[in-house]
Amino acid sequence: MDYFRPRKQPEILDPLDKDFLKRKPPAASQSSQQVPQQGDLAPSSIFEEGDSQKKPAKGSQTDQPRVSPRDPTVLAAALDPNPEARQRWQRNQIIRNVRNRGQLTKAQRLARTERESLSKSPFYTTSVKKLMPLARQIAGKPIEEAIVQMRFSKKKVAREVKKHLEFARDKAIVERGMGLGAATAEYNRAAGIDESDGAAEDDARQGDHRPGIVVEDKKGKRRFVSDTSSIYVDEAWVGRGSYGRDYDYRARGATYLLRPPETSITVRLKEEATRIRLMDEREQKRQRKRVWLPLPDRPVTAQRQYCLW
Repeated sequence: MDYFRPRKQPEILDPLDKDFLKRKPPAASQSSQQVPQQGDLAPSSIFEEGDSQKKPAKGSQTDQPRVSPRDPTVLAAALDPNPEARQRWQRNQIIRNVRNRGQLTKAQRLARTERESLSKSPFYTTSVKKLMPLARQIAGKPIEEAIVQMRFSKKKVAREVKKHLEFARDKAIVERGMGLGAATAEYNRAAGIDESDGAAEDDARQGDHRPGIVVEDKKGKRRFVSDTSSIYVDEAWVGRGSYGRDYDYRARGATYLLRPPETSITVRLKEEATRIRLMDEREQKRQRKRVWLPLPDRPVTAQRQYCLW
């Protein structure tokens, strides 16, 4: 029977055998091996320079077709999907600039000189009634103090708010360059850059350069600010989302439908230089206010006992 037939053992190759090299498959010749090609930038790339054309390597195939340059008509579908609307917008901007005689509004001037970052959180499974006290608690506080408040809060949703505050802080630093005044000044001092130069001032953008100042917020609370580029929570508000769907299983096979609410929180971060400006504006408005004077104390004349009619 075939069950008891001995199986054929695999052949063991001995390197000392004279037929060992004959059994080895022949290696591919060097001429048949494909020479790797060296890559290059596209001709329409912004990093391509006219005088820095790389010479083709020896043995490379120069007859390969090069990458065709970018077609502006193809890119227009994504970069300029509605050219008529873009032209109308540009025309309106030019008309508004001519009417204002090139002068910037206060909002435009502040947008160029001050920085802010807006960050909205995902929806949390909680209610507006529970999340609103946390929003009131962190509003007006420095970002690090607000994170500490959420860290030691007993509320369950405070952990999610703490994660969102950390995300909003990192986003403001990376995208807007906020909170880098002290680090930029230290780097300029170590590199020997004169901070009186316009480039250094534009790069630092620390706002008010006073070393330490007592700032008064909108609620009248005073805080000592050592770095005017530090970040604080200017506003915090919540938003109501949709209702979820959950089940509450009761006795005797009863099932109740639960509709847990979803709520998000949005924070607006600004630098302390903005709070200093607002404090100065409130003080200037208070000084411009005219002092109320009562009626002068003089004798009343030309008065009669009875009416003339």
